[in-house]
Amino acid sequence: MNTTLNNPVVSREEWLEARRALLQKEKELTRLKDKLSAERRQLPWIKIEKEYVFDTPQGKKTLSELFQNKSQLIVYHFMFGPGWQEGCVGCSFGSDHTDAALQHLLQKDVNYVAVSRAPLSEIEPFRKRMGWKFDWVSSNGSDFNYDFHVTLDPKVAPVEYNYRNQAETEAKTGHAVTLEGEHHGLSVLFRPDDDIFHTYSVFARGCESLPNAYRLLDATPYGRQQEFEDSPSGWPQKPTYG
Repeated sequence: MNTTLNNPVVSREEWLEARRALLQKEKELTRLKDKLSAERRQLPWIKIEKEYVFDTPQGKKTLSELFQNKSQLIVYHFMFGPGWQEGCVGCSFGSDHTDAALQHLLQKDVNYVAVSRAPLSEIEPFRKRMGWKFDWVSSNGSDFNYDFHVTLDPKVAPVEYNYRNQAETEAKTGHAVTLEGEHHGLSVLFRPDDDIFHTYSVFARGCESLPNAYRLLDATPYGRQQEFEDSPSGWPQKPTYG
């Protein structure tokens, strides 16, 4: 196999100089991510007034019951519509990383659940085929997917995806776009007492950086709960791993 070398070949000293310059930029990016995570935790919240009910392998459950005994809930909006033979490829790629992160999320007062509009009878065979253990429930028959803007149908709710309506999306992309059907995203909910608050949602390529425990915790109100974070006074600080 012939390979064209496009990069210069240099001495160890020259390489080290270039590597240190790049390292400085990498550290700047890390500090910027920490700053963005702090700003994310300081976002205002929306109180959820509507009662949502989901089909689960254990029967019907309310949104509050999906938290189980945790105060924070990560909802992954998995693209899997009624009648589909299998779930979205990109959602499946991210979900392959999820089971390993669950133990770390649970230690930090976070439950995780995937939600799709496909009926449970179609979700369960695919979940078993993929070998996933995380909770996956169906929102079929409820407004949940429409209210969180991951199922788009103008006959049901105003169409918006990734915080843009159709006109704004077309202006951004520069071509005609039809916003409809199933889409993916991730939302974070907080239940400090009996009330439930929507604290954060991210969509499209914004989900790409999330398939590991640190990034998922970064999206929650309590964060990683480590000393270096700029967390509100009185919030948990109980690091269990570096």
